[in-house]
Amino acid sequence: MQHNLMRRIFPLAATAVAAMTAIMASGAALAQEVVKIGYTGPLSGGAALYGKNVLSGVQMAVDEINAAGLEVKGKKVKLEVVALDDKYSPAEAAINGRRLVQQHKTPAVFVPHSGGIFALQAFNEQEKFLVMAYSSVPRITDAGNKLTIRIPPAYTGYIEPFIKAQMKRYGKNVALAPADHDYAKAWVQAFVPAWESAGGKVVANNPMSYTKATDFYSGVSRAISEKPDVMFVGGPSEPTALVVKQARELGFKGGFIVMDQAKMDEMARVTNGLGMLEGSIGVLPLVNDSRPAAQAFNGRYKKLHDGRDATTEMSLNYTMVYALAGAMKLAGTTSDAAAIRAKMPDAVKGLAKEVNPNEVDGIDARGGSMADTVVGWVQNGKISQVRLSELAK
Repeated sequence: MQHNLMRRIFPLAATAVAAMTAIMASGAALAQEVVKIGYTGPLSGGAALYGKNVLSGVQMAVDEINAAGLEVKGKKVKLEVVALDDKYSPAEAAINGRRLVQQHKTPAVFVPHSGGIFALQAFNEQEKFLVMAYSSVPRITDAGNKLTIRIPPAYTGYIEPFIKAQMKRYGKNVALAPADHDYAKAWVQAFVPAWESAGGKVVANNPMSYTKATDFYSGVSRAISEKPDVMFVGGPSEPTALVVKQARELGFKGGFIVMDQAKMDEMARVTNGLGMLEGSIGVLPLVNDSRPAAQAFNGRYKKLHDGRDATTEMSLNYTMVYALAGAMKLAGTTSDAAAIRAKMPDAVKGLAKEVNPNEVDGIDARGGSMADTVVGWVQNGKISQVRLSELAK
């Protein structure tokens, strides 16, 4: 009888121990605060690759921060990314932004297109969340939104150094042959007065629909018929490369100023190498950036993604997740967006070199990132890297 009683007691004891273990585990989980970081961007459609690139940089930083451990005001914090597809639509981005904040309580939302950024800025101060804006449009921060961080430096910082470099090398007559979307128009509005104030002349202005056309013969031929020394081009990488290719085939021998939307490594795949891109100046592909932190970041990224090289948008968003986590730590809060925003400049200055491959060196008073950006200039068949400050001399 005693034997039977013991047989009944031991399973009960084992069950009790298992229950206590589960309760303790759940208590440990409760002690760790989960903070959700929002993302709205294109994850389907024609811009899906771009959106996924940005998201992969955000996710890589979150994974590293969680692995190292994050504590805010003595409490362990786990970051979690909630990503929603907005198909590059501002209206969808606004819907996603409200859902992320109201349903998931995200203190910050990453968004990688200007239309979506402006849509979120319509209500982010009222809803009290940070817009982590991946776009180089200056108006994103110039408009005075107090809860916005512009992740890349403003594109206006490229214009004067690019003009000085190309005027000195090629001459003072420029033909404009950019895309016709809003971002390209904004670039042109800033570029033309800067070119003219530097003593140059705009000999042709012929915007083209880069996303709808595949043959740019007529538009390019009109531009180069005015005998420019330099051509201003830019839009998505592939059609930008086709415009360059067409210009070379029609006999253009001068240099190109390439707006920052187009990436020269992607362009080189269309032009079968850098030959046709000789004399082009634009954004430096991360894979060509010889700075140690950039190479180390690319190496880590490749290991995680089957040998695929990292891009600039990955690295800059990666860095700003680290800055965001650092600002939470300095502010002693994971939910007060205004307090977190106030500590972002200090957090950026305190970044370790290995998590800052683009050497972002500060956040200005309006919330825009600052850096002495390294750009790419195709010379003698190679992409040479040069700092903007060196070009501006």
